[in-house]
Order: sequence, then structure tokens, then C-alpha cells
Amino acid sequence: EQYGADPAQVFAAWDDRPLASASIGQVHRARLPDGTDVVAKVQYPGIAEAIESDLANAELFAPLARMISPNLRIRPLMDELRDRMVDEIDYQREAEYQAAFHERYDDHPFITVPRVHTEYCRPRIIVMDHARGASFDEMMRTSTEAERQRYGEIIYRFVHGSLHRFRLFNGDPHPGNYLFPGDGRVVFLDFGSVKLFSSATRDAIREQLHSVRRADVKELTALLDHAGFLPERGAREVDRNRLMAWFRMFNRPILADAPWTYTPEFAREIIRSTTDPRAGYLDLLRQLNLPPDYLLLNRIQWGVNSILGRLRATANWYRISDEFIRGAPPSTPLAEQEAPFIAASPFLA
Repeated sequence: EQYGADPAQVFAAWDDRPLASASIGQVHRARLPDGTDVVAKVQYPGIAEAIESDLANAELFAPLARMISPNLRIRPLMDELRDRMVDEIDYQREAEYQAAFHERYDDHPFITVPRVHTEYCRPRIIVMDHARGASFDEMMRTSTEAERQRYGEIIYRFVHGSLHRFRLFNGDPHPGNYLFPGDGRVVFLDFGSVKLFSSATRDAIREQLHSVRRADVKELTALLDHAGFLPERGAREVDRNRLMAWFRMFNRPILADAPWTYTPEFAREIIRSTTDPRAGYLDLLRQLNLPPDYLLLNRIQWGVNSILGRLRATANWYRISDEFIRGAPPSTPLAEQEAPFIAASPFLA
């Protein structure tokens, strides 16, 4: 239907049996006329219309959101949420995002993003090279501890390196979006929820991290106020010391120049701090606004914490993050391996 023809008339081969399921579609193996093995992600019929209908009604929940968090500026958040959801149901937009990531990581030594065949993509179908590899669960069953540590560092480098080096952020960290070919690489899939940050926002995030590391309450308060986190009535109503304590808990892996291990308990602690009044921060967080640019950051932090927790990933994340934020020298063998690639990249922003 997307091509106005039967798939057999478009592709040299098409497997009607789904290879896998995606969040709003399913994946089929195919072959292009030039012999290239590809996969096609095809959206379920009617799903886009259903999501668009839900988005049209989403503002009905605005009064409830204001009751829960009275200082939230709802309209900008709703616009951001709508933009990201519209992106997720437009596979041609996803193809553009994936192509941007592929360009930036093409020939990278341990990060792979499959090439997109844009001429075959449509609003409800995306076609890319067929990447092979073990699933996350298969990798967990068969890998060694050293391999799991390697994969954890690669995932961390992809997530945070993309933000700080390229100002690109893929907001859907999920075990189903990774493949492990067994040669030390990680293949990254699914780019339906991507955010391109402005240089000003990326730099603001860096400044906030610096102030959190230094435990500079006054500076962090000023930066958060400037970014739009604090109530319009000013910062006087917010307990600044508790706010710093929450940010330091959230960023615990990069606070000290020492090895640190992600755990499932840490991932749960972060989630509880934003959802459970007994954790001691919910009343504070209810006083804050959430600027729309930061909406995806929360989502990916929770997801990455969970994935790295399952891997029990251990490293000096302080030094690794300094590579991205300050341009510090390589701090691990993986960093040394990718350093020539990064230095030669024309996409550094």
C-alpha cells in the first residue's frame, strides 16, 4: 500500500513472515534489486491515526498535570511531547534521524548504525541494511564478564557521546534496540525518538553538570533558573540544598574520579525519587517546571541506568564523561581505539 504495489514488485525478495516486532510495527526481511539484504519495518495499519487522535485529546489532562505539579508550564511540554510522538509515527522522519546517526558513526570501530535506504522509505515503512547479532538477553546468557563490561562502556559512550559531541540524543534506550554481533561491536537500532539539541542547551547541560560536581548550590540554582526549571515566582520557594542533593544522587556515577558500578538498585532509586513520596524528593520536584528540551533526557537516563544496571557496568565514568564534556584525553582502551575516528569527524558540534 505504501508503494502502491505488491512488495514483490518493489523488492527482489520479500519474506511475509515477520522477523521481529517493533513498538508500532513489525520487521520483515527483504532483498533489494541490487542484491542488498535489508529489513523493512512496516507500521501497523491505523496506528498512526490512533496516536494522532490520542495527541489531539492529550490537553484534556492538562488540569490534572497542573494539580500534580502546579509549576509545570504545560503548553511547551505538550508541544514537545506532540513533536516527539509525531516523529515516532513518521518513518521517513525516523529514516532521516537514523541516516544522521549512521553518517556520524560510519566506520566507527565499535559502534554500528545500519545504513538507511531512503529511496525505499515511506511515512509508514523504513528500509535499512540487515544487521545480524544476538539480542540483549542472548548476550547476557552467553557473554563473559569482560564482554559485558565492554558493551556497557560502548552503550554509555554512544548515549552520552552523541549528546555532547554531536548534539544528537536518541531517546529510546531499550534492550530490544541493541544487537551484539559477537565481534566486540554493538549495533544500535530504532531512531524514532530523537532530539537535536541547540548548542546553547548542550552547553547549559554541561555547566549544570560542572556545578553539581562542585556541589556549588548557588551556581546550580542560577543555572536552573536560567534554564527555566524554577518557579516563575523565583527560587526563594525551593530548598536549594535538597535540590543539589537530588541532582548529585541522579549524577552519582560521574561525581568522583574513581570506578563506579551501575546496579539495578541504583536505577530503581532514581525512579523512586521521582515517583515515591517516601523517597523524600517528590514534594521538591513538584515545585519545579520541566523545560521541554529536557523531557527526553529524563526518559533516556532511566532507560540507560536500567540497562547498565543489568550489565553491572563498572568504569571511571567521571573520566569518560570528561572526554565528552571537557575534551579530556582518552581514559580507557576503548577511548584510545575511537580517538582517531572522533578527531577526524567532520560532525563535531
